[in-house]
Amino acid sequence: MQKERRANSNNRKDINKRRKNVSSSSSSSRNINQSRNYTNIAKIANFQGRNKMDMPLVIVVLMLISLGIVMVLSASAPSALADFGNSYHYVITQGIAAILGLIAMIVLSKVDYKIYQKFYWWVYAFSILIIFSVLIPGVGMEVSGARRWIKLGFQIQPSEITKIGLIISLAGYFSDKKNKLDGFWKGCCVPLIMAAVPILLLYKIQNHLSAGIIIAMVTVIMIIISGCQLKYLFSLAGAGIAGVAGFLFLFKDKLSSGFRSDRVMAWLNPWEDTSGTSYQTVQGLYAIGSGGLFGVGLGESKQKYLYIPEAHNDFIFAILAEELGFVGCLLVIALFAVLVVRGVLIAIRAEDTFGSMVAIGITALIAVQVILNIAVVTNTIPNTGISLPFLSYGGSSLIILLSSIGVLLNISRSAKKI
Repeated sequence: MQKERRANSNNRKDINKRRKNVSSSSSSSRNINQSRNYTNIAKIANFQGRNKMDMPLVIVVLMLISLGIVMVLSASAPSALADFGNSYHYVITQGIAAILGLIAMIVLSKVDYKIYQKFYWWVYAFSILIIFSVLIPGVGMEVSGARRWIKLGFQIQPSEITKIGLIISLAGYFSDKKNKLDGFWKGCCVPLIMAAVPILLLYKIQNHLSAGIIIAMVTVIMIIISGCQLKYLFSLAGAGIAGVAGFLFLFKDKLSSGFRSDRVMAWLNPWEDTSGTSYQTVQGLYAIGSGGLFGVGLGESKQKYLYIPEAHNDFIFAILAEELGFVGCLLVIALFAVLVVRGVLIAIRAEDTFGSMVAIGITALIAVQVILNIAVVTNTIPNTGISLPFLSYGGSSLIILLSSIGVLLNISRSAKKI
């Protein structure tokens, strides 16, 4: 009997141990499953908190490209027929550039933008060196008295590459933890020097003052956004005024004579020499005035018939105003406004400083060019030869612009929703 009791007691102990082992294993499996569920939920939340791509930006860019191709076709047909015997010469080139640019945009939207941060000084060096490429015999090209293009099977304007390269370089500098930006020297002076080098080289080598103006304005915007202190901003303004004064003093002979002086006089008194320097400006104003509220109709412009020189380039906004009227101009400006707003939102929600500064730089570059181009066409400022992004004819400009949009889209892909 005692043996049986001991055996029963041992059996009960074994059963209890097994129950404990089963319960502990089931609880541990429950814990593992719970941790896996939490991990999956976190991954889903993280995935949902990020964007695949900024579709409003994509739609706006596609609309601007489509409108640009239509306007290039309309504005360039007479001059293309006169110069090449083919009304579609310029629009075919622009269409090819648009396709290549869209391919570049899609590819760069999938390339991690953080790669550029590692090599920002190399990017800066390349942006400087490419300015000298116009001096290479057989490569550099002189068009309309200016040596601003290189030919590598197709024409490229190196200054367009310099603009984007400098934006990446400045963004890398501002996001580099080694640089203490709380002081005036590293926070303001060094970025200004970084921008001053390509500005001076563009002016001396390529006689390209308009590109220098754009670079200067974008640099100032990036310095302000980087968090430069208010007292340094006033010092920056003073340094800018002093720099402009010094520039005017050093190059006063060159500026007081030649085509730039003539352009300033044409801007101040456009109606005094309507057949001379102010001819293009006056014809552009005629086109804008003829458009009225709703325009004369798409393709019905009169000023494009060789009245406005190269109407498909810098003065394409005048043809747009004539054909689509005031309402059409407002719609185009609204599209650019949406693009700028999306760019600013991408910069705000970017996950790091580098992405934020690159987004601000690209957005500022587009916004500055739009403002300056429209100001030139409406004679608000002197004629500076600045193209209208996505609308003006120019293959290399369009490809590089779309490539920069691809970088902007990549930043939006890794940015968290707000």
